[in-house]
Amino acid sequence: MIPGTPATLGYFENHLAGGFFARHETFCPRYGWLKKGFDGVLADPLIFDSPDAIERLGVGKNMVRSIRFWCVAFHLIEPDIESGPRRLGGPMRVTRFGNALLSDDGWDPFLEDPASLWLLHWQLFSIPLAATTWSLAINLGYMGSFGLRELGQALIERKDSYPTLTRYNNSSVEKDASCFIRMYAPPPGERVSDEIECLFTHLGLLIPSDEKQAVRFNMADKSTIPEEIFLAACFDYAYQTNPGSKALLLSKAAYEFNAPGVVFKLSESDVGYRLERASQKFGEDVRFVELYGNRQLQFERNPEGLYWEALDQYYGEKTRARHIQSYIPHPTEWV
Repeated sequence: MIPGTPATLGYFENHLAGGFFARHETFCPRYGWLKKGFDGVLADPLIFDSPDAIERLGVGKNMVRSIRFWCVAFHLIEPDIESGPRRLGGPMRVTRFGNALLSDDGWDPFLEDPASLWLLHWQLFSIPLAATTWSLAINLGYMGSFGLRELGQALIERKDSYPTLTRYNNSSVEKDASCFIRMYAPPPGERVSDEIECLFTHLGLLIPSDEKQAVRFNMADKSTIPEEIFLAACFDYAYQTNPGSKALLLSKAAYEFNAPGVVFKLSESDVGYRLERASQKFGEDVRFVELYGNRQLQFERNPEGLYWEALDQYYGEKTRARHIQSYIPHPTEWV
């Protein structure tokens, strides 16, 4: 069963249909690709369609398409169009989020902070959705141990439960299943492969199971997720699903379709603990309270604005410290 109320599921079904299947060209996002794609669009909105894109990006033809897909999926760039169906071709532009994170003076342009990987992971499940299979996979709460075959079959069944997705072929979903596992699971044994370059294996979202060649979702506490990053995801989710609301129920944040607790694979108690601690940093504008037996996050202002505030709260001091450090002269210059 898919977690979530009918209203939430209906909302996300419309957005699932607007995403893509198997547009990663079988490649997981590799180290350096996102910054390379972001900088490329910043310099030339048509770089991905340019005849010399291979030379300018320094990768193969299929990798050019993969970089474009992942940059769109992570909300770092977007099609430079105002209306019409979503597409991956044509001119691109950098997003507000991409500029805040990856610009040369941004929060973390070289993704050195593990928190940035969790923030990017969240973007895959934030509207608009580009990697449709990722949402289907992360919400398979009933899955215990699974291998590629089991995940592929479960995703095909889940896809076929959405009328708007039945037109997509199964082979594309199976390619996505393989990419999903390789993106988050550690390489088997001590084998060194190209996929080790995918930073998202370090999140520990998928861990080896007792069964041979199987993995499972890691439901343990994840200390590398800062409370501010998790709180930002909750504000983003509240804005997506009910922008006019001034509260987010703990049960919704923990269990609903594409909710932060589901996306980060956290227990309800851990979600509540994080919200309680993080909300204390926002003063009276944001509170985690119990009302009529329901624990909930309450906020007085627009959750979209609070999303950016939470991110700035986490990255602000780090960014300012980095900038100050960059202006400290080398000891040899003090003379």
